[in-house]
Amino acid sequence: MTTSSTVRLQREPFDAAAEAAKLTRGRTDAGAVVTFIGICRGSEAGQPIAALTLEHYPGMAEAEIERHVAEALERWPLLGVTVIHRYGRIVPGEDIVMVVTVSSHRQAAFAAAEFLMDYLKTRAPFWKQVEKADGTTWVDAKAADDAAAERWSAPGRKHAAAE
Repeated sequence: MTTSSTVRLQREPFDAAAEAAKLTRGRTDAGAVVTFIGICRGSEAGQPIAALTLEHYPGMAEAEIERHVAEALERWPLLGVTVIHRYGRIVPGEDIVMVVTVSSHRQAAFAAAEFLMDYLKTRAPFWKQVEKADGTTWVDAKAADDAAAERWSAPGRKHAAAE
């Protein structure tokens, strides 16, 4: 069977269960599906959040995410990958991002999903603005997120072992 990958940026909410099901429908070689969904929180540092607004450069953002999906497909024996990232105004409780990875073994699926989320959090071309009662502010990168992403460039981080 072939490996499938999907990258979509959209304003509309997504159906996580339906998206995950698309990757495994008709497959008998899949042994693991890892799904990560990032959700807009209602507070940050104890302060209520009214909404997040995510902006991106259409075309460039998709190409960059597709490049990292291709890297994940080279690093791990994946059968499928889906990345969906929303943009526009998102209120607390709404989904922001989804990463689904499918593999014959769980270790590859987990590692690839984590790799992709670390990339999306630190290097994907999105800009995030937080809306609070006292106004809006642009969100800066966090050192902890950068440190998490750096581990993927360490020597020997090529492939997860099969179970």
